[in-house]
Amino acid sequence: MFYQPKDGHGLPHNPAKAIVSPRPIGWISTCDAAGNINLAPYSFFNMLSDDPFLVWFSSDGAKDSATNAELTGEFVASLATGNLAAQVVATSVDAPHGVDEFGYAGLTHAPSRLVRPPRVAQAAAALECKVTEVMRPRGLGGRGGTSIVVIGEVVGVHIDDAALTDGLFDVVKAGNLSRLGYLDYATVTSVFQMRRPRWTAD
Repeated sequence: MFYQPKDGHGLPHNPAKAIVSPRPIGWISTCDAAGNINLAPYSFFNMLSDDPFLVWFSSDGAKDSATNAELTGEFVASLATGNLAAQVVATSVDAPHGVDEFGYAGLTHAPSRLVRPPRVAQAAAALECKVTEVMRPRGLGGRGGTSIVVIGEVVGVHIDDAALTDGLFDVVKAGNLSRLGYLDYATVTSVFQMRRPRWTAD
């Protein structure tokens, strides 16, 4: 089949998020100006570059995470993993502003070193970030949407030593959680290696 998104897909559910998957989940913690803590998962999340070390998340509208990050200039991205999948989903609850989703999901605050928002103590890794840009992307013809993209530079990295194997972060041991389409998730259970080729002239 072929379809143009502007015309609709004709399927029972939009396949876009299933096609563009798996996607890492940014488990974003922020504080508002009064110090209220918020925690929410974002599957529109990824690493943008390694030098500088930039990550981004995209919010569908001005939700607490994007609003707080833009206001305070800080956020933390804790690693979502399979053993915490229920808690990750719990923190997606549409709670009123001011509710601390850490407590709602039975999670523990762990202090950050360089930013105000706490990280998830149970997470195998966490990235402390300072906001560098906030964008409101546009489509063709300048058509505006509702998404708010927050980009942050990673200024501090926490790693649970239990997730290391021979000095490497072990994504299988950690069980990195990814978002698929519909109501589907997946964890990393196996990996394989391929070496990038080098061009040689004959």
